[in-house]
Amino acid sequence: MDPTDLRAMPFGGVMRPGRTARAEHDAAFAAWVAAQRPQLTRTAYLLCGDRFVAEDLVQTCLTRLYLAWPRVSSMDAPLAYARRALVNAHIDLTRRPWWNRERSTSSERPGVWTAIDDGADSVETRDTVVSALVSLPLGQRRVVVLRYLCGLTVRETADELGVSPGTVKSQTSDALRRLAVLLAASGDRADG
Repeated sequence: MDPTDLRAMPFGGVMRPGRTARAEHDAAFAAWVAAQRPQLTRTAYLLCGDRFVAEDLVQTCLTRLYLAWPRVSSMDAPLAYARRALVNAHIDLTRRPWWNRERSTSSERPGVWTAIDDGADSVETRDTVVSALVSLPLGQRRVVVLRYLCGLTVRETADELGVSPGTVKSQTSDALRRLAVLLAASGDRADG
């Protein structure tokens, strides 16, 4: 193999002396994960409302991403691919027959994850918002998380969820209306 022929190099990169293609692959993936894992973890937590489930979702997502990394790393937006894998992992999880049976029926939100730095002014505010978000139906929650917390457009959200833009718009409208009611009710409880 001619060392100047980049087409012959695995993963489209240039190997440094003494490093294997696999080491280059692993180093690039590890650097990307170090930079993006906090955002993926926040997104997963807001999708499911449970710290431990969120960690499992992110791990599933990263496993899938690692297997596809040579292809994904050359994409324009590997984070978009990772978010899609994360949402798909969440969909897969919630379709399992035991999901609804095993979930806690308690109205308390034990162990809200304070390690998430989402800019909330206080832990109480974050708890209130996360509790309201988690009470939304899954489709609405996914739309709100992708649209407002990940900053995607209607079209990007529709593409990531595999639904039409009209569905994104209607679910966003319903979700925001429901969140307004829930947050107003929690505000009334806090005042009273």
